[in-house]
Order: sequence, then C-alpha cells, then structure tokens
Amino acid sequence: MSIGERIAAEALALVGTPFRLRGRDPRTGLDCVGLAMVAFGRAGLPVIEPPAYQLRGTSYRRAETVLGQAGLVDGQGDRPGDLVMVESGPMQLHLMIRANAGHVHAHAGLGRIVMMPGPSIWPVLGVWRAE
Repeated sequence: MSIGERIAAEALALVGTPFRLRGRDPRTGLDCVGLAMVAFGRAGLPVIEPPAYQLRGTSYRRAETVLGQAGLVDGQGDRPGDLVMVESGPMQLHLMIRANAGHVHAHAGLGRIVMMPGPSIWPVLGVWRAE
C-alpha cells in the first residue's frame, strides 16, 4: 500500500468523528487541519503543529509555506491521500483529503468528518502530497 493510500484509509476511518474548531483529538473533535494531522500521523508520517490560524482570512501563500515546511510537495494529478486546498467561502481556505471516490473533510455545518463523493464542489487552489 502506498503512503497516499494509507493516508486516504486513515482519513476514511475518521468519517463520523465530531467536528471541533482547532480540534486535534478524534475523541473530542477535529477541524480540517486536525483531520490532516491525524490521518497523516496515523499513516506514519511526522506531523508538525501549524502556527495559529483564523477561520477566515488566512492567505493562500501562508498556508502553502506551512505545507512546504511540513515536507509536502506540490501534487500533480489526482491521487488518494492528496491534501487538497479549496476556497470553501469568501477568504476561507479548507483542507480535504482525496480518497478514491471523493474527498474526506471536516464539515462544520454537519458537525462531523464526512466523505464527499465526486470532485470538489469548491474551487481547488492547490494539491500537496507526501512522498
């Protein structure tokens, strides 16, 4: 199993976990950053705590820098385990993890981690992956 497939499998295993803004523990809840941290960590990758961030207004360049510092590379194509950054609202960045049939992400409105089938419903700003 590739590292991307392991990340995707770990993300899928977290579907149903409660949502919590800035959450880092599946027992108490995860946000999109926490989802990525837990899925990547469970897949055996080193994880760093990102600097403080806001719900809205974090710049794409700042997020891109943090992802690069975490050891992720620019992803070309569409592979399971890819970390996909989208603009889910005005000035609102959101992270999702690509799975074979769609994307796993932290859905604040539904209050849990969900699997969203198919392509992203939001504009994709960038894709990163662990190699």
